[in-house]
Amino acid sequence: MRHKKKGRKLGTNSAHTKAILRGVAVGVLRNNRVKTTEVRAKEVRPLVDRIITWAKKGDVHSRRLAIAQLGDKEVVAKIFNEAERFEGRSGGYTRILKLGPRKGDNAPVVILELVD
Repeated sequence: MRHKKKGRKLGTNSAHTKAILRGVAVGVLRNNRVKTTEVRAKEVRPLVDRIITWAKKGDVHSRRLAIAQLGDKEVVAKIFNEAERFEGRSGGYTRILKLGPRKGDNAPVVILELVD
């Protein structure tokens, strides 16, 4: 049973799932948008929103939390420098646009992008 188990498995073990989510989150924060499957986008959306909320705080503790979560200091510096673009918004920093099924395995593909 999956009592008290949070999140989706994404067909992998826990370390691989964490690496997948970290990679998608870094891609979104670096490029402002990424094309991925719908399940991965829905799973990584709270992570990206949490990191942007930390960036809006802007203190050292929040920066260290973001670096620990993402593992990429350049992306963290970029998002902390651009945090003022999200000042008027109290949440919902990402948008999911559905593209349709992927040709090879019929997986639903979406674009996960940051809202301006």
